[in-house]
Amino acid sequence: MATSATSEARSDQLLVVIDPVARRTDGEAVRIAKDVLSAGAQAKVCLPEDAEEFARALSRRGSRRPVVIGDDCALARAVSLLHRQRELAGCALSVVPVGGALSVARSLGVPTGPVAAARAVLDGSVRRLDLLVDESDGVVLGTLRIPSLPPDSPSPTSAEPTRPWLRTAQSLVRTLVPPREAPAPAPRPARLRVEVDGVTLVDLDHPVETVSVTPAAAGMAEIEIRPLSVGAEASPVRALGRTVSVSGTDFRYRADAGVWGPVRRRTWTVWEGAWGLTVPVAS
Repeated sequence: MATSATSEARSDQLLVVIDPVARRTDGEAVRIAKDVLSAGAQAKVCLPEDAEEFARALSRRGSRRPVVIGDDCALARAVSLLHRQRELAGCALSVVPVGGALSVARSLGVPTGPVAAARAVLDGSVRRLDLLVDESDGVVLGTLRIPSLPPDSPSPTSAEPTRPWLRTAQSLVRTLVPPREAPAPAPRPARLRVEVDGVTLVDLDHPVETVSVTPAAAGMAEIEIRPLSVGAEASPVRALGRTVSVSGTDFRYRADAGVWGPVRRRTWTVWEGAWGLTVPVAS
């Protein structure tokens, strides 16, 4: 996913934006990170209460380096805002991961401890990373997954006349006999057409269990499709490409700790080296 690590000239002034979810989830980790950052640089601290204030704080950063204290959703929100403002390429981001969902930050090379992450902000280097961008300007930092469809809701039974004595008997049975848990219905396979750089890898007549797309090196995405297994386990279909289009029945997709959709078609394109993230200097 990373394309290069550079020692870009950076401002010693920081804009520290603390996500409200991080403050509620782990106030102690937030305090530690803020103290380390303030001791090592001139830091202006912002405490937005909602997404609108978060965006306003980021847009008014001036020459200060933006630092997000928060989880994967907060990092993705910052990248998305800068991308939509067309300021992402010239603005290196830093993050101190705090919260429940930190797998994306961890996969990008950011320490998840508040002290180590804050020190990386102060002493680290900027790594240029690829980005998945869809046709509506949505961005994906890590792996995108399209899971199986949720099971169909049970169809309602036809109405029948209910007699008072029958209701009483049914109520008595429910009281005397402990209820048995019904097994959860299995997810339904998705019927999707997946195209990579204009080539169809799987079509609507071949149901799939999952589809995943991950930014890889050199401006390419890594695609893995797991067909529905019937009998023997089916081998996954893998490919590399710059553009991935998925269409078919309404589907949702998971990306950067969020769930999006439903949509009937979505196309993602890899933007090579689209954004910079401060990470520890390799030893």
